[in-house]
Amino acid sequence: MKVEISVPEIVQVFKEIQEQPGKILEMVRVDMREAVGEYLSEIMRLELTRFLGRQPYERSESDSNHRNGSYERSFTLKGFGEVPVTVPRDRKAEFQTKVIPRSKQYEDELRHDIVMMFLSGVSTRALAMISGRLIGRKISSGEVSRCSNELGTAIENWRNRNLALTKFKYLFCDGVYFEMRIGGKVEKISVLVVIGVTENGLRQVIALQSGDKESASNWRELFKDLKSRGLDSHTVILGVMDGLAGLEKVFREEFPHGKVQRCQVHVMRNVLAKVPQKLKLQVADDIRSIFYASSRNKAMELAAKFIERWQKDIPSAVKSLQNSLESCLTFFNFPEEEWISLRTTNIIERLNKEFKRRTKPMEIVAGEKACYTLLAFISIKMELHWRSNPIGKVRYNLPSLRSLIEGDFTQYS
Repeated sequence: MKVEISVPEIVQVFKEIQEQPGKILEMVRVDMREAVGEYLSEIMRLELTRFLGRQPYERSESDSNHRNGSYERSFTLKGFGEVPVTVPRDRKAEFQTKVIPRSKQYEDELRHDIVMMFLSGVSTRALAMISGRLIGRKISSGEVSRCSNELGTAIENWRNRNLALTKFKYLFCDGVYFEMRIGGKVEKISVLVVIGVTENGLRQVIALQSGDKESASNWRELFKDLKSRGLDSHTVILGVMDGLAGLEKVFREEFPHGKVQRCQVHVMRNVLAKVPQKLKLQVADDIRSIFYASSRNKAMELAAKFIERWQKDIPSAVKSLQNSLESCLTFFNFPEEEWISLRTTNIIERLNKEFKRRTKPMEIVAGEKACYTLLAFISIKMELHWRSNPIGKVRYNLPSLRSLIEGDFTQYS
């Protein structure tokens, strides 16, 4: 059949294009989708021909199976959107096309993109809203969750990977809380996190495990699990943590060659919480002088002066510092170029902050597995950054504690 287009029709088309330039692009997209759909349909027809072993209308006396029409469906392709295709059928329903499996609505590349957008910070609700514009097909929030769940096996393999091939010398330990949906209810669940530092100063997240951060038995179970995965307890010589008494005791028992460094920021918070506002600046300056002394002997000398100066006016604050002083100065036993990294739990606090930043748009994390998927992705991304910034090769830049001084502190803040 010959298609004829009159001059007025051509003029009208060009006039519409001039008024709406984007229309030509939409026309191109529609034509491309139809062309791609016909291409895929033709491949499936050839696939059925190969399956039956004969051309259309060719008869076979030995096989009663033959073509039995077709059905229409759509399939979403990256860069094209939703493409209409015609899927051929056979009479015995034995033919299953490999080009577009019946259970798949979009290609694997799109699934990977959806997962990457979700892991990078786009919520399932937001993805469901914008997916129609981005990929040409609206994806439900449930589909996004199912796509991310497909990473479950890979995430579990990463979380439980063998640690025997790497020697770790320092462990940074902390926990972080999330609002998580468990059994149909929303509960506040903590995830225990451990960052290991290798002999070369490289950091790796070696543990992500749900558990009560205040529970010594949970930490003991976690440390035993690390050792069962190949962590050599004899090479671990330091644990940096925020001062949970039960955690320190368990760490010393599970890693007999390890010492404990208590986070100086947490200790200063505890001390300043017991100091009147008008004295915070002076007390903080004196504590900072102790923590950043040039040697252990100098630090102990300054600590003695601190006790003598403040014992009468703020005895509870002095006692708080005395109880933690030895654990706060453990870093002096290690190379000087590593002191700035070992004084506090800033390394793991930075990771926890990134965890919170990513999960904030979600408000509620959809279960423990979904939480592990997100945290594993963030951890791996952080490890890539850490490779260029090993411990012991950082700038000498003392962290600011000014916010601790100027804040209004209580025992719980």
